[in-house]
Amino acid sequence: MKRIASLVAVMLVAGAVVWAQESVNVYASCDEELAKQLFTKFTQETNIKVNFVRLSGGEAISRMEAEKENPQASIWVGGVGLDHITAKLKGLTAPYQSRLAASIPAKFRDPENYWIGLYIGPLTFFTNNARAKQLGITPPASWADLLKPEYKGLIRVANPTTSGTAYNIITTLRYIYKGDEDKVFDYLKKLDANVDQYTRSGAAYTTSVAIGEVPIGIGYAHDQVKMLNQGVDATITAPKEGSGYEIAAMSMIKGGKDTVNAKKLYDWILGKSSQEIFASFYVLLVAPGAPRNPKALPLTAVNALVQDLQWDGANQDRLVKRWNDEIGSLRK
Repeated sequence: MKRIASLVAVMLVAGAVVWAQESVNVYASCDEELAKQLFTKFTQETNIKVNFVRLSGGEAISRMEAEKENPQASIWVGGVGLDHITAKLKGLTAPYQSRLAASIPAKFRDPENYWIGLYIGPLTFFTNNARAKQLGITPPASWADLLKPEYKGLIRVANPTTSGTAYNIITTLRYIYKGDEDKVFDYLKKLDANVDQYTRSGAAYTTSVAIGEVPIGIGYAHDQVKMLNQGVDATITAPKEGSGYEIAAMSMIKGGKDTVNAKKLYDWILGKSSQEIFASFYVLLVAPGAPRNPKALPLTAVNALVQDLQWDGANQDRLVKRWNDEIGSLRK
């Protein structure tokens, strides 16, 4: 009897170990509801539980740096590709050549397989129509418009120290000003006078604009289209001078404790099962032949700028520090 009891105990312990292995810890920098739907479906199809924490791109990098000696997650899903490039340069991520990587065009993935692109989103402006009418303002149509005195305190945007979206705004302006960083920061200082608040997350402004707390926000088009399709009365405008855009990406975290299940999730996200979920959030998938929501704003609807992602990623710390030194740290 004791032998049977011991055997049962051993089997229970073994079963617990197997169960513990059938899970994966994830940092997600995409829309939280998108992450929930993705990971729920993955669990349904694979029986692998996903434990995820939603972080902005900058927060994810900071968390991985703090945990470098003892990583608490094994894969990072979503977030601006520039942040993934920065993470690679900081030695925070690891290469993985998925069997499905070839389905993504080479221009949307790292040549050394450190990160892979998932979808594209252009930068646009989002204006609450009723609030704008009440205030007697019209939706901005250009980056220059955002500096108008009538927009003082009426614009909300993310903080580049925590948000890859906000850093993409800095790099966009650098392309518009043909690399003249002094002009870029002169512009950003003038814009600061019109910004009521810098949010931690790149999409946080959308709810504020939707309820009329603030009339204007700057961010990615798919977050704004999502609000329109929830019944928000707002206008999306693409800046005439040009729009930068994100390539939302995915990376394996260096030293992650569960690379086996993390790679299963990585492969699954690149496969067909995830595509309808992504498309339902109005993003433009980079995989050829992937579905596209007819309500999504196509890249052809904006003046998309040519971006050097490698340069932008390599210079992120320097440019963000300058923004914080000259603008962020001086706000009262």
